[in-house]
Amino acid sequence: MMDYEGFKDNIYRMTGINLTFYKEKQMKRRIDSLISKNGFSGYEVYIGALKANKALYNEFINYLTINVSEFYRNPEQWSVLEKDILPAIINSTKNIKIWSSACSTGDEPYTLVMVLNKFMPLKDIRILATDIDKGAIEKAMNGVYTQKSVENLPKEYLTKYFVKSGDMFKIKDEVKNCVQFKQHNLLKDEYPQGCDLIVCRNVLIYFTEEAKSGIYHKFNGALKDNGVLFVGSTEQIILSNKYCLKPIRTFFYIKEASL
Repeated sequence: MMDYEGFKDNIYRMTGINLTFYKEKQMKRRIDSLISKNGFSGYEVYIGALKANKALYNEFINYLTINVSEFYRNPEQWSVLEKDILPAIINSTKNIKIWSSACSTGDEPYTLVMVLNKFMPLKDIRILATDIDKGAIEKAMNGVYTQKSVENLPKEYLTKYFVKSGDMFKIKDEVKNCVQFKQHNLLKDEYPQGCDLIVCRNVLIYFTEEAKSGIYHKFNGALKDNGVLFVGSTEQIILSNKYCLKPIRTFFYIKEASL
C-alpha cells in the first residue's frame, strides 16, 4: 500500500514537482482532502487515476500550486512600489527588466503594467511572467477576470485597461502585449538574469525553510546590483543579509552591490 513518501516520489516523476520542498503537514492535509473529495480510497488509486485522466491531473496541478490571486492585492504595498521603489529603479536604468514570478492567473503582472504605465508608455513596458501551472498561464493569457478579482483595483484602472462584458472584465490587448508568459518551476529551472525588479508574492509561505533559502539565493543571482525583490505580506525574509538582500521598505529588499 502506497504511503505519502511513495506518493511524493510518483508525483515528482510525473510532474517534476518535488513535494519534499513544501511544508509537509500543510500540503499532505490539502492532498488528502482532495483525494477524499474525489472519492478515492488512497494514494495508489489516486496516482493511477491521475495517469489515466487528464482533467483530474489538471485539477490536481491547479490545486497543488495554490492559485489564489487578485489584482492590486495589499494596495498599500502597491502604493509603496509606485511612490518609492519604481521611481528609483527607473532613474537608474533605461530598459527596466521585471520578472513576475509565480504569477498565477496573471493578476499581478497585469497590475505591474498598469502601475508602470504611470511612468512610461505601454509600448515600452515588457514583463516576464512565469508560473509552474500551465492552466494558470493559459487563463492569464486569456485575460478574463471576475468582479472579485478586480475589486481592489482603483476605478480609473478598471476604466482604462479593461472591457466589461456582462459580469466579467477582459484585459485590453495593449496591456496583454506588455507581458510574456512562460512556464517555470522555481525549484528546478534556470532563473532569468539581470532583473531590476522581481515580484514573488504569497507563494514561498508554502515551502520549507531549506527550499526558501535556495530560492532567495537564486533570486539574488537573478537580480542586478541594486535590483529589488518584492515579496508577499506574510513573507518577510528573516536574516536577509544571508542572501545579500537589504530591507529598504517592508516587503522590499535591495540586492547589495558587489564589491
